[in-house]
Amino acid sequence: MRKTIFKKLEAQGLIANYNRLRKNLPPKLPERIFIWDETFREGIKAPTVYLTYVEQVKLAKLMDESGVSVINVGFPALSEEIKRSVGKIVNESFEHAKLTASAEPTKQSIDACLECGIKDVTIEAPINGLNLQYRFKITKKQALQRIVDSITYCKDHGANVNFMLMDGTRTPVEDILQVFQQAAEAGVARLGLADSVGFIRPLSMRYLISHIRDGLSESVKRKVPLSIHCHNDFGLATANTLAAMEEGASYIHTCVAGFGERAGIAPFEEVVTCTELLYNIDTGIDLGKISRISQTAEKAFALPIQFHKPIIGENIFAHEVEDDVEEMLAHPLVFEPFPPEIVGRETTVFIGRNTGQNLIPEMLEKAGIKATPRQMDELFRRIKGPNEGLDKGEAQMTYYQVKKLMKDLQKGYAMDEFWRLVEQITRQKPKVSSDKKSSA
Repeated sequence: MRKTIFKKLEAQGLIANYNRLRKNLPPKLPERIFIWDETFREGIKAPTVYLTYVEQVKLAKLMDESGVSVINVGFPALSEEIKRSVGKIVNESFEHAKLTASAEPTKQSIDACLECGIKDVTIEAPINGLNLQYRFKITKKQALQRIVDSITYCKDHGANVNFMLMDGTRTPVEDILQVFQQAAEAGVARLGLADSVGFIRPLSMRYLISHIRDGLSESVKRKVPLSIHCHNDFGLATANTLAAMEEGASYIHTCVAGFGERAGIAPFEEVVTCTELLYNIDTGIDLGKISRISQTAEKAFALPIQFHKPIIGENIFAHEVEDDVEEMLAHPLVFEPFPPEIVGRETTVFIGRNTGQNLIPEMLEKAGIKATPRQMDELFRRIKGPNEGLDKGEAQMTYYQVKKLMKDLQKGYAMDEFWRLVEQITRQKPKVSSDKKSSA
């Protein structure tokens, strides 16, 4: 359906589709895209989000059924709770998806993955000066050696290995090429670049990925695919992900509804739908399951999806009647970018306060209904009533109560609150200044 509907409209001369112009198709665009889901790694970083094991399995199984290629099930070394959860989910059966888990380039972190039964480990590490100087306090040479040693350690223990360069979009390209080349020679299956703070823009992403591709040896280009992981701090995660894809990245990191740390990462539904409908590239995803996946995630995360959220928001395929209903429905693509059935949605047409007063009598007449002027007045009053009859102050109060409840559900301990709690329990005053406690 997705492949034919736009072609038919083009052939009939009804629309122009600039996405299909040969000059607009990037030459390095992969023939196939593989979706790498990060919902259990990134999604649960949203403040105080907690998924039960049952919720995780239900969501993971649904992703597997939909055709997701890789599912990152978490970071076992972070806590015993995560480690237990990863160990249990590894024992579940999955038809399509390969399970991976994240680790730092240390024996302890990798062992936590191996002890869970993980056969595909994703090593995550930065090498730029900012991280090495202020976070890890090691040299670039030491960082590179740790990465290579960790890859070797994984392979020696029978695990497949991926490498993800954290903060990669703020790392000099010569350093990226150095670590990627060494990681590839050590035996990684995939090389990944993370825009960890969402700081790059699409044209710059294309520049960076093209230079990485051009700078790697021919053997690495042929054997080791690139993956991309984009954060959404500037609202550019989807655009940057597609820009990287245009330069050859084929393993695409996403999270359902874009949930995640801070502003989240590239939303699963946006990336998949854009790739399939705007680029006509196969992702292996059953698009009809997109809506169900997002609803399942929304319920499990207890975080509402915005009504105006692309692809999955409540308002995306909802239309207030402003003209003749029959004319509106003659061809839905007059007012929709694609048939909502493709992603498991449906068109909703409603009568509201902006519907023309002349149109409603016409609709009644076509339906064979004769209404008196008094009945028409009552009908108009009822249609506009839900908004105009509502006490605005009361509605705002209800809204702020709901918003406060949501904030309370998400709230952890601010640093000064945490240290007060420590002091209450241990009866010991922390040796940390109030300024450091607040800014830590």
